[in-house]
Amino acid sequence: MKPADLVRKPAAWPDLPLAAWKPTCETLHMWTQIVGKVRLAFAPPMNHWWQVPLYVSSRGLTTSPIPYKKGIFEVEFDFLTHELVIQTNDGRNKRLPLRPLSVADLYAEFMASLRSLGIEVKIWTTPVEIPNPIPFERDTEHASYDREYVTRFWKTLVLCDEIFKEFRCGFVGKASPVHFFWGSFDLAVTRFSGRRAPPRPDADPITREAYSHEVISAGFWPGSGDIKDAAFYAYAAPEPEGFGQAQVRPAGGFYHPQLREFLLMYDDVRKAPSPRTALLDFLQSTYEAGANLGKWNRGELERPAA
Repeated sequence: MKPADLVRKPAAWPDLPLAAWKPTCETLHMWTQIVGKVRLAFAPPMNHWWQVPLYVSSRGLTTSPIPYKKGIFEVEFDFLTHELVIQTNDGRNKRLPLRPLSVADLYAEFMASLRSLGIEVKIWTTPVEIPNPIPFERDTEHASYDREYVTRFWKTLVLCDEIFKEFRCGFVGKASPVHFFWGSFDLAVTRFSGRRAPPRPDADPITREAYSHEVISAGFWPGSGDIKDAAFYAYAAPEPEGFGQAQVRPAGGFYHPQLREFLLMYDDVRKAPSPRTALLDFLQSTYEAGANLGKWNRGELERPAA
């Protein structure tokens, strides 16, 4: 097989208007928090909270293997068969159908399934990083599940994950994995300058650990709050002077002064002649703006161009 035989036809980027699946998006967000908190309960602490995210898989979103007293288990949202799958390394599994179901009911079913497999765990049941959180066991408000839009969301994550990983390869300094944070419900990748960041005296412990070092981070999320549709974002922390005035590519990218982030709306990428090129341009140009203004040692941190 020649290398050219491996070149795939570019996949179509799904239409993903937030208004069309907002109730499902909010329900799925809470479901991922339940699963993510179980992963967190078993995981030893890692720098920048890298022990907590989920990962894009060939079928959906996975915890990756989680150690427990009898071995390892893994939990995966399978968005092909629309099931929540729990598997252990001794061959046992539980499969919960994903359907219109309240957060409270999914929480009860999931925790009961874990117990039936001998996986005992307690989690803090209050959701994080959302306004007006409802504890999982009392949340009967979020109960939507639209298969079509969940599948579109996952297919979008697959495309973003591949391009984020390609972008990550150009950096030889410290960089995060490409991972899905269930708190903020976004797929993200982060580069580090190698220098500690100035302390944030008023920050909570989570934020203090997340931003203990200088970073330039980028990601994708389906939209929320003032951002009414899916978008890509990029920010630098601490933000160097002049960052918000930097010129970035492609032309649709803009700086949001309240979020203190550059944004590029998902539809601008989806409809571009080459979505891959548009997204890589956004990732690279926002990184260059932050790294140049922040005086990062780019010669030591970047892989030389081939």
